[in-house]
Amino acid sequence: MKIKETNLQGCYIIEPVKYGDSRGYFFESFNGQTFNTLTGTDTVFVQDNQSYSTRAVLRGLHAQSGRFAQAKLVRVLEGEVLDVAVDVRPGSATFGKHVAVKLSAENNLQLFIPRGFLHGFIVLSETATFFYKCDNYYNKESECGVNPLDADLAIDWEIAGDEIILSEKDNEAPSFKALFGVHVVEELESIGE
Repeated sequence: MKIKETNLQGCYIIEPVKYGDSRGYFFESFNGQTFNTLTGTDTVFVQDNQSYSTRAVLRGLHAQSGRFAQAKLVRVLEGEVLDVAVDVRPGSATFGKHVAVKLSAENNLQLFIPRGFLHGFIVLSETATFFYKCDNYYNKESECGVNPLDADLAIDWEIAGDEIILSEKDNEAPSFKALFGVHVVEELESIGE
């Protein structure tokens, strides 16, 4: 397993070692001991989720707050997505910044998103099957989200805005500024200086 920390502390791109021959291939997609050693965490995943979406479907940006916050390890089983994590950890040097990584069935990359991040993805291929492990159970009451097309976040989803398909919930989600306070834009601007 190869691991590389992104520009957001604690958020890692993970690449499994793939063994192939004329019969096909094999790779270990997850090993808890190796994962925790490489990330320096003590993460225990308790729930696996899977979704199927068509091209231009954008799911996110979502998180759970408080004691129900979740860390996620995400990957694509079929197709390709642009996966995005946004740092919303109070006091973080990269608060409001995001990382975007293309995950596909071809590259087998995974993204580890620690607690304290918003998460979302958009399908770049005709269809995609998305799989993720969570270290905490889903709790509807603690769910929060930000509109993924919020101009203050300036995320390039790589698909034209008029083609993007959002759920009603995500379309009506508050702006980053509304959810995290009026000072957010000023903080984002000062981080960029």
